[in-house]
Formats: sequence, C-alpha cells, structure tokens
Amino acid sequence: SQYSAVDTNPLSVYIMQPIWNKIIKIVPLWIAPNLLTFSGFIMILFNYFLISFYDWDYTASGTSPGLVPTWVWLFSAFTTFCAYALDSIDGKHARRTQSSSPLGELFDHGLDSWATSIFVLSFFSVCSRDNGKTGVSVYTMYIYLSIVLFNFMCSHWEKYNTGVLFLPWGYDISQVVLIAAYLLTGTVGVEVWQKPLLFGYYITDVLVILLIGFSLFLSFPQTLYNIHRAHLKKTLKNDSLYEGLLPLVSPLLLFILLTVWVVLSPSNILAKQPRLFLWMVGVAFSNVICKVIICQMSSTRPELFHWFLFPLALVVYAAISGLLGPMEEAVLAVFTTLVTAAHVHYGVCVGRQLSEHLNIYIFSLKKRVQE
Repeated sequence: SQYSAVDTNPLSVYIMQPIWNKIIKIVPLWIAPNLLTFSGFIMILFNYFLISFYDWDYTASGTSPGLVPTWVWLFSAFTTFCAYALDSIDGKHARRTQSSSPLGELFDHGLDSWATSIFVLSFFSVCSRDNGKTGVSVYTMYIYLSIVLFNFMCSHWEKYNTGVLFLPWGYDISQVVLIAAYLLTGTVGVEVWQKPLLFGYYITDVLVILLIGFSLFLSFPQTLYNIHRAHLKKTLKNDSLYEGLLPLVSPLLLFILLTVWVVLSPSNILAKQPRLFLWMVGVAFSNVICKVIICQMSSTRPELFHWFLFPLALVVYAAISGLLGPMEEAVLAVFTTLVTAAHVHYGVCVGRQLSEHLNIYIFSLKKRVQE
C-alpha cells in the first residue's frame, strides 16, 4: 500500500520543516535512509543506558542533585535533538534518493514505537521519583508511560482504519519540550524541578497535566474524528466494527495484565524495580504495535490475542498469587530479558524477510544481485 502521512502541526510546518530541509542538504546521497533512522535510535538507546548507569532507581536527582554529572544532561539534549532530526529527515532522504520502500516505513515506525517509551524513561530521571518532598511517584510514571504509548497506538490504529497516518501534534511538541528540559537541567541543575512553579505546583505536575490533557482532549478526539470522517466518505479500510476495533484488543489486555501486576504485586514490584518494569512495558507495547503496523501495511487481519499475552498472564498469575514469593524480582529480570531478546529477534527476522522479498539491502542503497 502507498504510504501517506498528513502533518498539520504549526510547530512542525512553520519551524521544524524548514530546519530539516536545510539539514537534509548536508546528507551525502550514498547514505541509506534506514541508516539515518537506525543511527537516531542507537543514540537514544546509548543515552538511556548512560542515564541508567548514573541513576538506576530514579532517585539520583531527588536525593543528591550532583549524582548525575551536568554533561550527561547536555549530552541528552544533544542526542535527543539528533534523534529527532534523523527521524524527521529519513523520509525526505528516501524520497531524495528514490529509495522509499515498505521496509523503510516499517523500520521507521517500528523503531519509533520502541523509542517512544525510551524517551519517556530517560526523562523520568530528570524529575526523579517521589521522595516525600519532590518528584513523581512510580505509579504516576507508569500511567504517564501508558498514556504516551496509548497515543502512539492510536495514530497507528487510525492508519489501520483510514489508510492515512495523521502525525500526532504531540510528537514535535514533546521533542522540543524534552530538549528544552535537558538543556534547562544541564544549565540550571536538577533543583529547578524541585521548586514549586505556580500555586505550589511543580513543573513536573504541569507536564503531567499537559500530557493527559493533550491525549484525552486533543489526540484521541482527533483520531475518532478522522475515523468518523473516513466512515462518512466511505473510505474506511474495514467494514465491520469488529474488524476496526480488532487491533485494540491486545494492547488493552496487555495494559490490564500489567496494571493487575502493578496493583496486586506482593513485593510491590514497580516500586522495587521501576526501571526494569517500565522497560518491559515499553518493549511489550512496541512488539504489539509492530504487529498492528505490519497488518496495516500488508492489509491483513491482526490476530485477536498477541502471543506475548500468554506468558505474561502466567507470570502475573504466579506473582500475584504469591507463588513466586521472594523470587518475583528475579523472575521480572529474566522475563524482561526474554521479552527484549524476542523483540529484537522479531525485528531482525522481519527486516531480513522484507529485504529479501523487496530485493534491497537494509543499510545500503546498492541493489541486491538476483540469484
């Protein structure tokens, strides 16, 4: 299916696009667009692990503000900007080199579905977790992450139904806010997040309220409106309501299972291992969303239950029934490792299949020689 995306965000159209159009001119024509996409993702990953090294349990900013060196925050601003730029120019570069392909589209959106959670998890280190005085509770982090992933899911669910990807306004805004937040933290210090801003509210409270407001009152209604409009124009991809709602079943069940684990965990797993748990949430959602993206691109029906829900249900049952006992954290660690490995393996396999099927290399513009 032909790729079509619509971007109506003024920030993107009037400010960012002209910048990307200047940057794209520096990129050599022999570089494969997927290499740009992948480089941006690797930068985000590297940055995430760097922050994790200094702040494994999200307490560094709240307890002793100098724990994370200033250069780390400035480096975060730099990598976030580079990833944002690379993610914004890869498509333009593909059109420039006449190498647009379904592989590139899947590669871009698939990595975005994973990067989305990594951006959020890196940002949590800035505001730090609740220590009684300042910071955000781990439960707020979990809800925050779920809402961001729900938003991402919605834009692809919408494309599954309408065939058009309406780029969410939140994307450009969130990237600019992230870069600004890192710059602010690097120049002023993490203390800026620990002083009330207005009426006893902290900056972090304001950001949470903005995010929830944006999602519930802007993104989600816009998604429903676009689907409704396609329905009136008779351009919907799926005739039945069942088919249209099908891709939402697995993500909803995933969210329910994870929330049950969070709420009923005997050892309070989220508070004990927020980084591991939230990472696992991000990877699981990314895998579920990738399946939806592939179904939407290949016009196939997604399965009702994603395979991942079964092992997860077992683990959650074992944890909340007390079967795991003191092993709960260890089981989470093993489970998270397996889920991450399965996701990477899935990505590599799909990439290789598509590159063979379309007769192109993933990271090179050279044509494959026909066997």
